Amino acid sequence: MAITSIDIDRTLLHDAKELLGATSNKEAVQRALQFTITMQRQRLAFERISRREFTADQIDAPKHDYSD
Repeated sequence: MAITSIDIDRTLLHDAKELLGATSNKEAVQRALQFTITMQRQRLAFERISRREFTADQIDAPKHDYSD
């Protein structure tokens, strides 16, 4: 893992640690980065899905029960 030196606003770091339940600055930054990446990926996936056009057959397809 790379070691990187950056200036971070102490108030933001404190708030991130508290909100994310992190016990160290490193953990807070890693959790915040992972959260940001996850949220962006979900947003992009939603945008792709919402732009998709479905055929009538797909819309009226029979329901499948996957609970096994």
